[in-house]
Amino acid sequence: MPNIRHPRPATRDTAVPDTAVRHTPKAPTRTQPLAAGGRIDAHRHDEHQIVYAGSGVLAVTTETGTWFAPGTRALWVPAGTVHAHRAHGRLDLHLVGLPADDNPLGLDTPTVLAVGPLLRELILAYTRDPEDTGPERRRLLAVLRDQLRASPQQPLLLPTATDPRLAAVCDLVHADPADPRTLAALGAATGTGERTLSRLFRAEFGLTFPQWRTQSRLYHALAMLAEDLPVTTVAHRCGWSSASAFIEVFRRSFGCTPGTHHRRARTAAASDDPRVRSGTRPPRRPAPADRATARASAPRGKP
Repeated sequence: MPNIRHPRPATRDTAVPDTAVRHTPKAPTRTQPLAAGGRIDAHRHDEHQIVYAGSGVLAVTTETGTWFAPGTRALWVPAGTVHAHRAHGRLDLHLVGLPADDNPLGLDTPTVLAVGPLLRELILAYTRDPEDTGPERRRLLAVLRDQLRASPQQPLLLPTATDPRLAAVCDLVHADPADPRTLAALGAATGTGERTLSRLFRAEFGLTFPQWRTQSRLYHALAMLAEDLPVTTVAHRCGWSSASAFIEVFRRSFGCTPGTHHRRARTAAASDDPRVRSGTRPPRRPAPADRATARASAPRGKP
């Protein structure tokens, strides 16, 4: 079996360090391309920031853990929060900075927000020409702030373990999302009892081990889908018994199938491509995720 490298969310060893944090007082408003696997090192602002990537998957790491946002989600980063970015798949990073006294959400912790079609277009329009200071732009920001307040919050966080016993188990699961071992077996491998680990999962994360492992597998699945891996491959590499089982969990978590998510991400990426607006971009072939989801979701006859 080939060696598979999995994206690593934050653990106690990979979380944002306390030293060498870049301080940029003003949170920028702009569009910034980020290549697949690209990173922005740990930094903080004295202002709030909205971070949105219309395609791919953006992982934002804070001292709390790793927040992950596919193309239908944005991240609210409060003023003073130390954070780092990582791109899964090529993406255009849309950044909106807001003054410290302008907090339309009233939140002082990072939060993932659902991004509907209107909010998406508002973010794209506002970040397209950050140098504009005219009255139309101020009205645009007012509507954007209203839409932020109305956006549902989404719990897309992989928290960072502080207890070394819990961190050791989390590291094993992150290293191989398809690892089928029970909590008892993982505890035996790391020298900690099942009851102790179960208590630690609830105390630190507010989740049971199965709930946390599902979140971890979804994180890895989103990252793999952003790299254009087929749905069936993603399902097996992330530990689901079948593509249909993966599709059902994905649908419950994100409101759409992996194939639909992938098509939306590609459409979002294309809408920012100047070749599409000029009509010079060649038509694309169906993506592997599209084809695999179609096969897995197709009705089956009785045996």
